[in-house]
Parts: sequence; C-alpha cells; structure tokens
Amino acid sequence: MPLRLIKFALSKEYPEPRMFRERDRLKSSYDAVIIGAGGHGLAAAYYLARDYGMNNIVVLERGYIGGGNTGRNTTIIRSNYLTPEGVKFYDESVRLWQDLSQDFDLNLFYSTRGHFTLAHTDASLRTMRWRAEVNKHYGVGSEVVGSEDIQKACPYMDMTCNGHAPILGALYHAPGSIARHDAVAWGYGRGADMRGVEIHQKTEVTGITIKSGRVTEVQTNRGNISTSKVLCAVAGFTPRILEMVGLRSPLYIHPLQAMVSEPMKAWLDPIIVSGSLHVYVSQTARGELVMGASLDPYELHSTRSTLDFVEGLAARMLDLFPFLSNAKVVRQWAGMADMTPDFAPIMGKTTIEGFYLDSGWGTWGFKATPVCGKTMAYTVANDRNHELIKDFSLSRFADYELVGEKGAASVGH
Repeated sequence: MPLRLIKFALSKEYPEPRMFRERDRLKSSYDAVIIGAGGHGLAAAYYLARDYGMNNIVVLERGYIGGGNTGRNTTIIRSNYLTPEGVKFYDESVRLWQDLSQDFDLNLFYSTRGHFTLAHTDASLRTMRWRAEVNKHYGVGSEVVGSEDIQKACPYMDMTCNGHAPILGALYHAPGSIARHDAVAWGYGRGADMRGVEIHQKTEVTGITIKSGRVTEVQTNRGNISTSKVLCAVAGFTPRILEMVGLRSPLYIHPLQAMVSEPMKAWLDPIIVSGSLHVYVSQTARGELVMGASLDPYELHSTRSTLDFVEGLAARMLDLFPFLSNAKVVRQWAGMADMTPDFAPIMGKTTIEGFYLDSGWGTWGFKATPVCGKTMAYTVANDRNHELIKDFSLSRFADYELVGEKGAASVGH
C-alpha cells in the first residue's frame, strides 16, 4: 500500500466523507416514494431533486444500494437497436452517459470501446444491415463490416469459431462502451442524498394503499408513509409490487448469469457479442474478462448461480478464443431479468393515479440508467409521460401495439 494512502487513511485533518448519510427513521409523509435503490430508482430521485426541486423524496430498498440488477450485469452500453422508439431512447442514454463522471465528480470508468455484434449466417447478416440502416437514419454510428475488419480489431479471435459457426460479418457500433456499475449507483445515490433525498436501506415495502383509484400510503416494515406518488423500479420483484396495487403485467422472470475471469494483460479492446453462440464479452480496466450468455431457460425468482452455466459459457468462449483454455474463472453471479414479450421496457403512468412504473428491463436495463432517470423524473414531476417513453406504456399490451425490439436484443441483452 502506498505510504501516502496510509497517511490519508490515518489523517484527522482531511477525513473522507461518507458516500451516503444514515437516516435514523422514516418521516410520516413524503411528496414521492421510490421503491428500489438500484440505478433507475436512484437516477430518478437524483433528477427529481436536481431538475425539479423535489427533495422531500424517499428511496426505499429492501436490501442495499445497487444490490439488485444494477450490480449484477455486464455493464455494456449501446444504442444500436432496431425500432425507432428504441434507437431514439437509448441514443439519448448514451449521450447522458458521456457526462456522468463530470456530473458526479466520480470516476465511473466509462470507456468507449466499439461494439461488434457478430453475424454467423446470411439471415443474421441481413438483420445487421436492417439495424444499421435504422441506426443511420437517426444519426447513430453503426455500420456492417466484413470479417477482415473484425479480425483486424480482434486478431486473437478464431474467425471459424472452431469450425462450428464461421463469422461472416458484424454490426459495428462505434459508441459501444462499458462503465463500472456499482460506481453508477453510488454516484446517483450520493447526488440525490446531497440534494436532500432520503435513502433507506433494509426497508421493505409490505403494502400500498389505494383509495378512489389513487395512491395514498405505502406500508413498510419500519412504519407507514403518506404519499401521493409512488415510483416502482424493482426489476425482477415488479410482479410482487404490482399485486399490491391490483395491476397485472406480461412480465416473466428468468435468471441471467454472468462470470468474470482472472485479470490478464489488455488484449480485448472492443465489446464482442454473438447471438448465435449466446455469448458477450468485454475486458475491464483491471484486465478481467466480463462474460455473459442468454437467459436461463426457466422461470425462477432466484439469483442462484450454477455450474451448468459456467461450463456452457466457457465452451462458447473457447470457440471464439481458444487460447483462453487455461484462464481461471474467479467469480460468477446471477440477476433476475424481468422480460416482456416484445423485449422493450414498461414505463410511465398506470391506471392507478400516482403510481408509476419503470420495469420490463430484461437484461438491457443498465445501459438505460441515465435516460430512465431523466424520463421518469419528468413523468413523476409533471404527471404525464415523457415523449421518449410514450410507446413503452403498460397499456400497449392490451391495445396490441407492441414495440418489437427482439431483433436487436443480441443475446437477450
């Protein structure tokens, strides 16, 4: 440990402030209650306080800050989606990401790498061209490239994939990036806390009172709260909260696992995704490979990790990068992905006055963190849906107006 770091730790003259304040107890009423202290919930609180002057807000978290899907993902940021609704929405998020470190005065390790979505068949290559044209129409940097360009950017890749699925080309998305997920939660949480928002961990919502079609109260394991506005941002726990207000959704919950290798010298600059092999990978600033695959093929409210996942993903990684045969896996984890039938989120107002929903993020929620915070803050403050999320309403499933984003989900993310 450097001597100056020891001196700093022992110094009483420049004590390091806490990231968040510890709150003793809940107040009896708040202007708004946000359920879920993940990236989306904290971002909404941050923008409500910063942009709309709403600081009598409480964020309730049954676990700890960032302990849900915010800390259980592979940190990929992109906007190369297929539908106009998706492209515009995620492109705004990428724009917001680029200034977040300055906004927070906190290093988020945001790193633009470029993103290759590999095509192994003629059919998938046609889809890449389709996505590229939609992206270009909305000013998003995406283009179809050949196998030579992929090999140049990633010379260690086996372009034949062990002979199983030769790579024909890819959709290259230059703005593709990664960031440190826990730092994002800390940054939004600290920013909200500094503006007067209360964050209460280990506080579970046990019920929500509805009177005459409006939210009036939230019950918790630490007391009841009077409020007229509730934002639900709890990912895989969304169906449980919806039961409290008598709403139904088409969400289904699947575990989504990932794993990390031991650190190694930097060799993989771009982000690599293969829908055919069900694998995506990037390398962190510390040299670890962060790897993920598709959803587990069963519905389960669990964050349990499995040996079957590691064996399957390792085999697919070796198809792409055979030289990794001696690399060690140091940890793995799982999150709960709240999937929608059309692979697009559910956002905005509901039929319950004062109850707002931010859900259905499947495995693509991390990249949307800033834009979700901005648009949901607008929606809560003004009691009307932001223009960017009008097509993501819960009512679209009853009205048969699905968004149809599955073609750009890569590997369900």
